[in-house]
Amino acid sequence: MINPLKMSEMLSQASHMREEVQRKLGETVVEATSGGGAVTATMNGRKQLLKLRIDPAAVTSLTSGQGDVEMLEDLLVAAVNEAGRKADEAIQSSVQGMLGGLKIPGLGG
Repeated sequence: MINPLKMSEMLSQASHMREEVQRKLGETVVEATSGGGAVTATMNGRKQLLKLRIDPAAVTSLTSGQGDVEMLEDLLVAAVNEAGRKADEAIQSSVQGMLGGLKIPGLGG
């Protein structure tokens, strides 16, 4: 038989853990570059893009007619996708650490 007091305690712990995970996700920041540093994307653990930096040399090459807009677009996509991958890894590591190695489907590990 399930003890209602234990169930309430477990729900409270789960709620606290969820809040802690959300806090950690907001504090986690990852960065990824593409094109040898031409583009840098900074993202948090919630996979929100915080900053996108484009090296001025990449823009200068576009305005001088030597660059390719499609190439710069590809570099932007690559940097953002890599930052997303790094955020996923950070999230997985953080959550698994909090769970003490407990395997929960959908959280990887």
